[in-house]
Amino acid sequence: MSLRKPVGRSNTLQTIPEPIPDLGAGSSGIAAEPHPAGRVKHGIIIQAVRLLATLLWTLFVVCAVHATQLLGSPLYILNKDYYYAYMALTKQSFGIFITTITQWFSPTTIRISGDASVRGQLVQTKDGRLETRFPERLIMIANHQLYSDWLYLWWIAYTSRMHGHVFIILKESLKYVPIIGPGMMFYGFVFMARNWVKDRPRLQHRLRKLAQSRHGGPMSGKRGKESLDPMWLMIYPEGTNLSGNTRKGSARWAEKQGIRDFEHVLLPRSTGLLYCLQELRGSVEWIYDCTVAYEGIPRGAYGQDIFTLRSTYFQGRPAKSVNMYWRRFPISSIPLPSSSDPSPAETEAFSNWLHARWQEKEALLEQYAQNGRFPADEGHDSEGEPGVGMIKGAGFIETEVRLAYWYEILQIFSVVGAFGAMAAVLSKFWGSLNAIAMTRKN
Repeated sequence: MSLRKPVGRSNTLQTIPEPIPDLGAGSSGIAAEPHPAGRVKHGIIIQAVRLLATLLWTLFVVCAVHATQLLGSPLYILNKDYYYAYMALTKQSFGIFITTITQWFSPTTIRISGDASVRGQLVQTKDGRLETRFPERLIMIANHQLYSDWLYLWWIAYTSRMHGHVFIILKESLKYVPIIGPGMMFYGFVFMARNWVKDRPRLQHRLRKLAQSRHGGPMSGKRGKESLDPMWLMIYPEGTNLSGNTRKGSARWAEKQGIRDFEHVLLPRSTGLLYCLQELRGSVEWIYDCTVAYEGIPRGAYGQDIFTLRSTYFQGRPAKSVNMYWRRFPISSIPLPSSSDPSPAETEAFSNWLHARWQEKEALLEQYAQNGRFPADEGHDSEGEPGVGMIKGAGFIETEVRLAYWYEILQIFSVVGAFGAMAAVLSKFWGSLNAIAMTRKN
């Protein structure tokens, strides 16, 4: 096993090379850069099997979910309440799929903690699962370390039973990916071309629907049409994940703005988040903020170069732990412009607020880099000793990404299966009628 030992608090690492395992092709020798997740756990043949299994499972699910969407699309004309409830169920199915991908192909320890603002909302069940008790409507922001970040955040929605109400802002190019693109359009995701003149009208249209939509049906809010529809809007203010190229871009932006760049995060861009908050003002009370760190990324390195798709899903070398630190902010406490046309001073005030939050993230990630842990809330909601009825801090919750019940997987294929069974019965019935008709003719 490789050892990477920090010398004091400097960035110098003392490395003991690790042997490369025999992968079935006679390979051997010394690895120049030991992987933080250890040796390759699967040989070439097993990697190929895992690749095939992942691709087949993804193909089956994506096709089943999109077919389910198409089968239910006429509900939009017949009954919009049931249409939106139906599409929320198909979004739940995709959330279940995401959970299985991590559970089966890249299992790892998930370490959760938070500050006092989320006290009582992070709970570990008796069987070790995470249960979050976040509200039905929120805006979620996070630093963007890796391509897999959104998978873990969607799983967080699953732990709140909100995985059918996730909304994501995506690159416009994804809209044209076969099957997946049209499927995301059914989900009401927002596609951005990174051209504010072009993006603003479509973003405004989508956000105003989210701010005003009220529907009945089984997937509506707790009070049905009396409350707004559930909504978790995920936003990455950095705009992209941390990498060598984006680090340079962040440095150039910092120089242009006359501010200091960060080490662990990219400088956030405030325009998109500010616009979302303005449009959703009055319909959402909280911003939930997640700071994410992957175990094993050395200083100066980038997670995307270490935890690649091959390493994580096929070689059996995901990060040894994924760490999340949660906190929340009331939107009423954020300096938002008083009108839809903010003055330069109002825009600067919000930018300063967001930059201050990212400075705090930088400090949290520096603490993680030094100690291997985020802070944790160990307090309780009174001055006395914790007792019955008092809310205690969650401390550290160590868990894993997994389904609560294995049979939730059946939801993914239930509608397609029901339609298939119905089609088989009708086909057999039609065949019987034809046989009877032919008999009578003879």
